[in-house]
Amino acid sequence: MKVDSKPNLRGFITPDAPAEDDLYKCVQCGFCLNACPTYLETGLEAESPRGRLTLMKAVNEGRLEMSPTVTRHWDLCLQCRACEVACPSGVPYGRIMLGTRAEMKDRVKRPFRRRVAREVGLNRLIDRPRALRIMGRVMRAYQRWGIQSFLRRSGVFRALPKRFSDMETSLPEMNSDFFVADGRVLKPSGAIRARVALLAGCVMAITDGDVMEAAVRVMVRNGVEVHVPKNQSCCGSLSMHVGERESAREMAMGNVRGLLSCDPDFVVAVSAGCGSTMKEYEELLNDDDASVGEFVDKTRDVHEFLAQLGIDQPSGKLDQCVVFQDPCHLLSTQRIYDAPRQLLTTIPGLELVDMNEGSVCCGSAGTYSLYQREMSERLGDRKARNVASTGADIVATGNPGCALQLKSALARNGSDIDVKYVVQLLDTAYRDGGDYA
Repeated sequence: MKVDSKPNLRGFITPDAPAEDDLYKCVQCGFCLNACPTYLETGLEAESPRGRLTLMKAVNEGRLEMSPTVTRHWDLCLQCRACEVACPSGVPYGRIMLGTRAEMKDRVKRPFRRRVAREVGLNRLIDRPRALRIMGRVMRAYQRWGIQSFLRRSGVFRALPKRFSDMETSLPEMNSDFFVADGRVLKPSGAIRARVALLAGCVMAITDGDVMEAAVRVMVRNGVEVHVPKNQSCCGSLSMHVGERESAREMAMGNVRGLLSCDPDFVVAVSAGCGSTMKEYEELLNDDDASVGEFVDKTRDVHEFLAQLGIDQPSGKLDQCVVFQDPCHLLSTQRIYDAPRQLLTTIPGLELVDMNEGSVCCGSAGTYSLYQREMSERLGDRKARNVASTGADIVATGNPGCALQLKSALARNGSDIDVKYVVQLLDTAYRDGGDYA
């Protein structure tokens, strides 16, 4: 790994909000320590927000080089931003880390296979829905035709480098149809209470198309006219979090234009990670275009939107105990806690319980689960134990990465607790109660 000898963090973010100003807001109070998942797991100062900021300051001042010894601590950060909630000084840690990752992209030479994966996955594939669907069909065939189960039983993956088996076991189950941004408009049978543009996204449209359809049905049932514009793509979150800011900017501008094209009252994201990123497009784009501000003002997470709208109580009962897992980019970034719980409590028969360490990241964090496998699994196991201790039948969530991580961790820990999205549970209650007739 090659690095420049005297890097400087100046100008990471924007000319009018330089990273240095943000960086030196930290007063080293330590309130962030017990909010940080990697610090909780390791007990190491360098794996805390305060420790990582100290390293950034040292590099910025020329006291340290941006060496692999330093950057590995930044790489281990999940960017969950729980530290921002705990910080009394208002340090914008997420913004600083995004700038750091962007600087690392230019200054740190990654292994060849990782550079190729980033170039292909984040710059050439993730914002091309048709290419994603082709890849999804290949994955579906691999799973449904018995190839996956045969290879797993054969032990072939044990003979390969661990990174290959890790990638294979990380594949989501391709058990639903794809959700396609095809320009459709779905109207309620009665009065229209709101008009929304729905982000189809990238991963969720391929792995959780049934969840997207459930969200549409729930919104239409509650008087919402749903538009799914064609001219949209990935929100840019995955690219932005690994420092591919130019790719993220292109996707963001495309979404601003595409999703506002139907003149919606709101822009809705079903994935918490997407909604979080979309609400910060102004920082990403640094653009004076009024449409960017309009887009940000109109963006809502689906739980936030439905709770503010006010939904009809479903007629169907769900006699199950449910615990809600707070996605970091819903709780710590968007500061949304009550909305998903309010929606769940409208379902007759449902018992809602809380878990310990609800604000601690599950360890998914986008591509983190691929490149920081050990820590990701440690945090996944920690979350699985906390979920299991509630005695719940179902753990509900609102983010595809979290859903995949929870399923994997619960299975690894021998738990049969089911993983569902809040909109899926609402959809089931409406359907079982005959509310869609």
